[in-house]
Amino acid sequence: MRLPLRIQYALFITLIHLVLIYLIFRWLGENEVLFIISEVFVLLSILVTIRIYRAFGQPSQFISSGIEAIKDKDFTIKFVPTGNSEVDELIQVYNLMIDELRTERTKQMEQQFFLEKLIEASPIAILIQDFDDRVAQVNSKAVDLLRLRPEQLLGRSLAEVNHPLLEQLASLDTDAPQTVKISGIETYRVFKSHFIDRGFRRSFLMLEELTSEILETEKKAYSKVIRMMAHEVNNSIGAINSILDVTQSYLQDTDYPELKDALHIAIERNDRLNHFMRRFADVVRLPLPQRNFADLNELTRNVTRLMQSQAEARGLTVRYSLAAYPIEKAIDVEQMEQVLVNVLKNAIEACQPGNTIEVISNDHQLIIRDNGKPISPDLEMKLFDPFFSSKPDGQGIGLTLTREILLNHGFTFSLKTNADGWTEFGIRI
Repeated sequence: MRLPLRIQYALFITLIHLVLIYLIFRWLGENEVLFIISEVFVLLSILVTIRIYRAFGQPSQFISSGIEAIKDKDFTIKFVPTGNSEVDELIQVYNLMIDELRTERTKQMEQQFFLEKLIEASPIAILIQDFDDRVAQVNSKAVDLLRLRPEQLLGRSLAEVNHPLLEQLASLDTDAPQTVKISGIETYRVFKSHFIDRGFRRSFLMLEELTSEILETEKKAYSKVIRMMAHEVNNSIGAINSILDVTQSYLQDTDYPELKDALHIAIERNDRLNHFMRRFADVVRLPLPQRNFADLNELTRNVTRLMQSQAEARGLTVRYSLAAYPIEKAIDVEQMEQVLVNVLKNAIEACQPGNTIEVISNDHQLIIRDNGKPISPDLEMKLFDPFFSSKPDGQGIGLTLTREILLNHGFTFSLKTNADGWTEFGIRI
């Protein structure tokens, strides 16, 4: 183990003076005058050596004290000049360095405080990852948007968090804003980028939900088109039917039977077209929910029993797993009844004989699932597009109406085929 320089110097000086004292006693012991002079010389030498030793040690003491202060992150300690030009120069440099460190630290703390406040107050959801791409920080908007508690996010990678949006973002390209859609209805604008922290790269994500904006834009667009179509079709059909009725009234029962049949078919076709346009208009004219507290569990049971005969006629099995207690919710009973009818009807039509439909309810959600024909991933993203239908003769009105009713109630929902092959319509209540 190597001794410190100061101790080495002290040992060396001590050894020299011991040798001098020994030599004085050995050679000058008989000469009293020279012996006294030598002793005085040795004493002065020791005093001078101690003074020089202290002078040499003073910078080391300042350096040690400064290092300890820096280790403790205490940037308030400054040294006072001693009058020694060499030491004072060292003190001046140290004090200047401490001033710079204190200024930078204060500036960094203020910037960090401002950044944290800005992140927390941001209307956009922000997730910041650590060096291992695990979530290290989230703001309150992210917690609300993802509907997860902070402990369910922190310390985990995006793929480890049980959320469909984050699972898609795990392989997202950086510095390229993208629009991501999940559950066929929820739409998000996503931006992933990085910053440098202590020389290493860290990533962050910014999420903004666009669902309400897009739905509002869509509704305005198709409402305008439907109103225009309904106006033109109804006016035309009214005039045509009037002419057809008058023409039919002029014909006797025995006159032109084929023409009378053609007129009758034309009138019926016009009536069906009129009914078709009214169904489209119903989506536009859908009133806001008239909420009253009702037992959603009982409503679900009654609608399922109503549709059960249709399911059994197709050779399907219907199973219940409903809560044994009332689930009181503020809902529009008629509108929610229409939602359940539409969902069960779609489930029945997707099944083949031998398939099963299950209806499950609890305090948090209502699920209608079947093991019939699965929904492809591409089709899943389009199911809730206005008036989209995968059926050859479908009009897409059922799911569009269902979407509007659930959104007006403030319920989130999804329709997808799980990995186990069961197609599940889930409503979070």
